[in-house]
Amino acid sequence: MKNLKHELQTALKQAMKAKDRERRNAIRLLQSAIKQAEVDSRTELDDDAILDILRKEAKKRRETISELEAAGRSNDAAAERFELALTEEFLPRQLSKEELKPIVQDAITEVGAASMKDIGPVMRAVMPKVQGLADGSAVNAMVREMLS
Repeated sequence: MKNLKHELQTALKQAMKAKDRERRNAIRLLQSAIKQAEVDSRTELDDDAILDILRKEAKKRRETISELEAAGRSNDAAAERFELALTEEFLPRQLSKEELKPIVQDAITEVGAASMKDIGPVMRAVMPKVQGLADGSAVNAMVREMLS
C-alpha cells in the first residue's frame, strides 16, 4: 500500500521548488487536516484513515463550491475547485457510471428489489463493494435511476 503522508510531503516539496504557492497552500491544508486528526486521536494514522480524511475534505470542497456558485462568488468557487482537484489526485480513481452500473444491477438482483421502496437494501448491498471508489450520492442516483 502506498504511503499517503510521504506522497503529500513529496508533492509539497515539488510545489515549493516550482514556487507554486496555490498548490503548496492546498497541500498544507490537507496535511493540517491529517495532523489535526492525529492530534485528536493521539495516534499516527494509517493510509485508510488518511483516505477517509481526504474523502471528507473533498466532500467539504464540493459542498462549498455549490454554495459559492449559488451565492455568485465564482472566484472563490474556482479556488475551491483547484483544492478539490488537488485532493482528488491523492484519492483512488472513482468508478465511472459504466463501471458502477453492473455492480448496482447485481445488487438489485441479489436483493430482489422491484420498486423505490427497496432503495435501502440495495444501497446496503452496494456500498461495501464500492467503498472509497464511488460517492454515496452517485450510487444513490444510480440506484434510483435503475429502480424507477
